[in-house]
Amino acid sequence: MSWFAHPRRWPRRTALISGASPLLGLGTNHLLGLRALAADAPDPGPPRRHRAVIYIFLSGGLGQHDSFDPKPDAPEDIRGEFAPIDTRTPGISVCEHLPRLAERSHLWALCRSLTHPYNEHSIGHHVMLTGRTDLPPGFDSNKPTPHDHPSFASVVTGVVPPRNNLPPAAVLPEKLVHVTGRTIPGQFAGQMGWKFDPWFIEASRFKDTKYIHGAFPEYGFQRTDGPTVPPDYLYEAPRLELPREVLEGRFANRLSLLQSLDQQRRQLDTAGNLAEFDRTRQAALSLLTNGGVHQALDVHSAPVEVQERYGRNSFGWSLLMARQLVEAGVSLVQVNLGNDESWDTHEKAFHNLKNYLYPPTDKALSALLDDLDERGFLSDTLVVMAGEFGRTPKVFTYPGAPSKLPGRDHWGAVQSVFFAGGGTRGGNVVGASDRQGAYPAADPQKPENLAATIYESLGLPRTIAWRDKLDRPHQVYQGEAIGI
Repeated sequence: MSWFAHPRRWPRRTALISGASPLLGLGTNHLLGLRALAADAPDPGPPRRHRAVIYIFLSGGLGQHDSFDPKPDAPEDIRGEFAPIDTRTPGISVCEHLPRLAERSHLWALCRSLTHPYNEHSIGHHVMLTGRTDLPPGFDSNKPTPHDHPSFASVVTGVVPPRNNLPPAAVLPEKLVHVTGRTIPGQFAGQMGWKFDPWFIEASRFKDTKYIHGAFPEYGFQRTDGPTVPPDYLYEAPRLELPREVLEGRFANRLSLLQSLDQQRRQLDTAGNLAEFDRTRQAALSLLTNGGVHQALDVHSAPVEVQERYGRNSFGWSLLMARQLVEAGVSLVQVNLGNDESWDTHEKAFHNLKNYLYPPTDKALSALLDDLDERGFLSDTLVVMAGEFGRTPKVFTYPGAPSKLPGRDHWGAVQSVFFAGGGTRGGNVVGASDRQGAYPAADPQKPENLAATIYESLGLPRTIAWRDKLDRPHQVYQGEAIGI
């Protein structure tokens, strides 16, 4: 039998509870992606140690000079305004505004030579979220398409068995959406089919889409306006519970919903897709009734001192939720630290990095490493941090920008990627950029190698493949793991 849950006969109340899932904000595309076990499966007991990945994605592109690859001997218009500081590891320096991470260099490693040929945001997102340098036929920068390569999270959803009634992969705290309202491609299953879209945990929510998401609500961040907090902002994980009126027995008001579900069931049965319907209902019930899911999503119930250590903002809460999900059994968690290209520092780069982006990142990421280490999970959990590309070697003033403070443009030719845990050799550096931080000077690495590093850390065999609707195999590995 496959690792999909086997359909079972359910009592009427169970069916009603599962049928209520649309009322809870759970999209069926998410539920079909879950490979949860049936609700009446035996209690698996406490979570067992497993191999996991937390992929921190910095939408907009982190500048290598201003973070993990400083060039103090370069001319001023290349080295930028920040000074380097020594880390705990002799010979490795980082930006002065990452002091907590500098103290923990024994836990992390760097690749300073990852390269791809693209300088456009949507293409860069697709490349760095899928681990594929080639663009699929019909690629559209303005929207996801069924032809896109599958994201890391979708591949893991398709090939990794679930644990503890949880999906194999999750993305939080929100989808990546451009300020214009278009959804960024590369986040979804694409060629694998929509049922393998990852579980999107929409925890960071507000109505006004003109804001670029930053470290709310301690302060908001909009890359041109600075600190801005929408009045209706809320950071809260989905509430996976039944409405009180349902629990009190007011089922009559749900009659039309049940009739609709029955009609869908008959249609699916006619089309030969009854198993898909049953898996959807099982997944919904599993999330509703599994206390471990609720606990993993509930960051606000963590001890106050833990929340303070991570930071009481979307960066801190998101990494805390990622740690809780990994410990509960999720194999890959993608964390979008900043939405809508928050790290796109064309202007006010040094002002925004120093004041709004680095403080919550340095604090939250350091707390995550400490937490994983102290709780015994770091050796089995790979933490990766990257953006869609790096930034230009030269600092410049962006033409027509509201601010005259300088920044850096898009630069796919080289970026620094951060690694920790999962067998990483702390204090290690792979590859190097040239004297100006413009191109790889040693050991260039491709996005395919980053993908292989993630899949290898999860323990996936080199021969593993996913199959499309025509039962054609597609190899998961397209490169060699980076020797970190």
